[in-house]
Amino acid sequence: MKRSLVSVFLVFFIFPVLSSQDFTFPLMKGYKILLNYPVYTRDNLWDFINGAADNYLAYGFVNLNVAEYKKGKNIIKLEIYRHQDNVQAFGIYSSERSPTFRFIKIGAQGYRVDGSLNFYKGDFYIKIRTSSKSEKILKTLEPLAVRIAEMLPGAAELPGTLNDFPEKGRQRNEEVYIKEGVLGHEFLQGAFKAYYKVDNSNFSIFILDKDSAEEARKAVTDYLSRAGIEIDDPAGGKYVFKDGYNGDIFLSWKDKRIVIIQGLIKDQTELADRYTSEILR
Repeated sequence: MKRSLVSVFLVFFIFPVLSSQDFTFPLMKGYKILLNYPVYTRDNLWDFINGAADNYLAYGFVNLNVAEYKKGKNIIKLEIYRHQDNVQAFGIYSSERSPTFRFIKIGAQGYRVDGSLNFYKGDFYIKIRTSSKSEKILKTLEPLAVRIAEMLPGAAELPGTLNDFPEKGRQRNEEVYIKEGVLGHEFLQGAFKAYYKVDNSNFSIFILDKDSAEEARKAVTDYLSRAGIEIDDPAGGKYVFKDGYNGDIFLSWKDKRIVIIQGLIKDQTELADRYTSEILR
């Protein structure tokens, strides 16, 4: 932690904490903490974020704890979303970030935009925001985020599958996790997606890791059957076919892992093979 941030931390924080049912919050010197919110669950999340609730529920939302820090007319709102696991927490976090944001190293990853600071760690997605334009108030968001990150359990790491995407042409901070309806198909679920730009080609790579080779084979069979293709080798293989919704699709799989490339054309088989071979080696 940088010395300047340490100084701000010592000025603004005192170590006792207040509890909101199943969660504790740090106190900030000079701020009144308000714990007037219930702990939101899957049954009442709509009461807090209404139209956005469905997206959170799709990513294994468990509960939400909310606190407000008030100093005069200035309010900082802290929202701590707990999800079922690290991957689903990353999924909701990645669905709301943009590569244009200013990224910071808090938790596994965080970013700042306008009066908001959001980050993700372990099973948690944390949002801190204020409508205040005061530089003094805005400067408190980061030390508060650091304190919360220190309190939360779980590894401060991005999902390991992201390390399996090839580096060449990969667009940083555009990776997402799609829980359901990959490429618009209900039988394709649970995929990490990365965007690529190589020479004049823009394409996407999807990695789907299943619980078993049988489950992977079933997903592949379901997809290929819609294109009128039968599996040649039940242990794995590579296929190129036309998906009416998504154009040419390069599909490869081995054991429990499926790799799909969308955005290239059939004449670019060599390029597709190079990427799938690196992932499935």
